[in-house]
Amino acid sequence: MSISAGEPPVVVHEIEKRFGDAVALAGVSFEVQPAELFGLVGPDGAGKTTLLRILSTLLVPDAGHATVLGLNVVSDMWEVRSRLGYMPGKFSLYQDLTVEENLRFFAAVFGTTPEQGYETIAPIYSHIEPFADRRAGALSGGMKQKLALSCALVHRPDILLLDEPTTGVDAVSRREFWDLLHELQSTGLTIVVSTPYMDEASRCDRVALIQQGGLLAVDEPSRIGMRFPHPLFSVRTNERYRMIQVLRQYEHAVAVHPFGEVLHYSDARADSASIAASVQEFLAANGFTDVDIRRVEPGIEDTFMALMGAPAESAA
Repeated sequence: MSISAGEPPVVVHEIEKRFGDAVALAGVSFEVQPAELFGLVGPDGAGKTTLLRILSTLLVPDAGHATVLGLNVVSDMWEVRSRLGYMPGKFSLYQDLTVEENLRFFAAVFGTTPEQGYETIAPIYSHIEPFADRRAGALSGGMKQKLALSCALVHRPDILLLDEPTTGVDAVSRREFWDLLHELQSTGLTIVVSTPYMDEASRCDRVALIQQGGLLAVDEPSRIGMRFPHPLFSVRTNERYRMIQVLRQYEHAVAVHPFGEVLHYSDARADSASIAASVQEFLAANGFTDVDIRRVEPGIEDTFMALMGAPAESAA
């Protein structure tokens, strides 16, 4: 069975999953479009891994249904498995086997060979091919990442599911990995990737913000910030901790959060040029004389934190 041209390769409808009394997913619904790089973004425990395990047929939902490539992830489990590539969050290859032995093993599981799938894996595997005789357990974090991705792609899947693939690797390896994902996407491959990193969300075509098993929003990264409901300012000071405590007592303050080297402050008043001046005046009255306040555009992280305090909304 194949999906028609333009039909969403992933459809999730009212998926629910519990583990005892703990709610992992609560009525999650969204669609992924063909050749889209779709991100599931949220902190640890948000439900991202549970959702990917359902899509990869490793878990059965308690309610709702999901299709991958037009196939039901429960009733068509075996066909789904043959057509997707899945990279779990924890490195799960055989540590005592070499790079090449791991690749040949996973190719054999799907009835193929590395030679037959080489064109697909070449953009990734070429980085580690010089170390084909090295045991997987002796690889660096970034090289393990590339090996796991090569093994997930060697059978030339129609869709790729990645569970927090860059967790625990250095910043350079993270950037290289996302460059590789975009190269794969350019071939027409649909990719669903989960990440706890808000900066990675901006590299997706669309993202689903997930918290405590529910969707907060589904949209393009550039449009997520438009959902932020208040004027936002960056505040720079040498006394960040004390300023957080003081600024949170300001009568117009909505939220104050550390954000890199500055604080992000949102104000309850309508946007006006007088907000920065009044905040500066309030801080000066509380002993802060060397303060830099500037209006900034909200990003995904700002919006995510704001939405966490609001009821989960429909993400059509």
